[in-house]
Amino acid sequence: MRIIFLSTPVGPLGSGVGGGVELTMRTLADGLMRRGHEVVVVAPRDSRLGTHRIVEVAGVLHVPSQTLDRTAPLVVPTDSVLVNMWNTVVELARSGQHDVVLNFAYDALPFVNASECAIPVAHLVSMGSLSDEMDRAVALAARSHAHAVAMHSRAQAATFGPTAAERVTIVASGVELSNYEFVAAPTDALAFVARISPEKGIRDAFAVAARTRRRLRVFGVMEDRKEWDAARAQNPHADVEHVGFLPTRELQAQLGTCAALIMVHRWVEAFGNVAIEALACGVPVITYDRGGPAEIVRDGATGFVVPADDVVAVAAAVERVDAIDRLRCRADVRERFSAESFAARVEEWLVARLA
Repeated sequence: MRIIFLSTPVGPLGSGVGGGVELTMRTLADGLMRRGHEVVVVAPRDSRLGTHRIVEVAGVLHVPSQTLDRTAPLVVPTDSVLVNMWNTVVELARSGQHDVVLNFAYDALPFVNASECAIPVAHLVSMGSLSDEMDRAVALAARSHAHAVAMHSRAQAATFGPTAAERVTIVASGVELSNYEFVAAPTDALAFVARISPEKGIRDAFAVAARTRRRLRVFGVMEDRKEWDAARAQNPHADVEHVGFLPTRELQAQLGTCAALIMVHRWVEAFGNVAIEALACGVPVITYDRGGPAEIVRDGATGFVVPADDVVAVAAAVERVDAIDRLRCRADVRERFSAESFAARVEEWLVARLA
């Protein structure tokens, strides 16, 4: 297949603004090309995705959907980068040199305008239900073709309602295991890998650090300084270090030295790529029983799944983390979430979309 990737419109690839979708795109591009497919990526200007060919498009970036009220219309700014990227995709599709578009943009536009494209459009949805407008767009696409929409987890699909949950394809995610080094003997530090924002649960992360009296290393873009300051004010004695956003190579080197990754998200995570990144390094994951991470972690074997919003339970799980076999964590990623298996699942879905 000759595949056009339509990127997220919230920031350039490589900046960290797009969150897990950036890793998803890179992993898939690598995996699909190894399986003999061709990939071209249409993305905002200044994007980087390894050595993959990128058509860079200028325009005004979009406001991330998770920062908006769900009843608010998805705003399309003047000179929208998404509109410009979509027009570029439509032109590429007319050339006859491509077979399918794989849309990663969490926005209604590629869904409702898919009929403008001369080739089929498939949508890999990166987040759960956040917008009434997006819900309608996903439902429309799911009704239009049995294989038009894929998601990462059953929990994510369920947020869009029973119809979507029944009709979407679940492809999970994956990582290139060779990019992650196994660490057998960690420090006592905990890790938190996410944008600094309310929905990612930075306040709960500070609270866990305070309760466990362990150092918490925070990896991620400082999206909301007020939320960080509020978390600090609520837990003034917590030992928390903001490392910032790091590319995969640097992130895994530091993440691997941590005793555990804590995932204390306040929303339904679609999947949680950072969970499988941590496991690939041998780092157990402690997660709330909410969203995709709870489908990744094997409770008691590769980490712990605790009741949502229960900081005390997270802190208690931290004290049991030494009982987790770090080699089993890495082996679980090899078995379930390798780049090869992820690409194979997406390939099967795209073939069905073209049928």
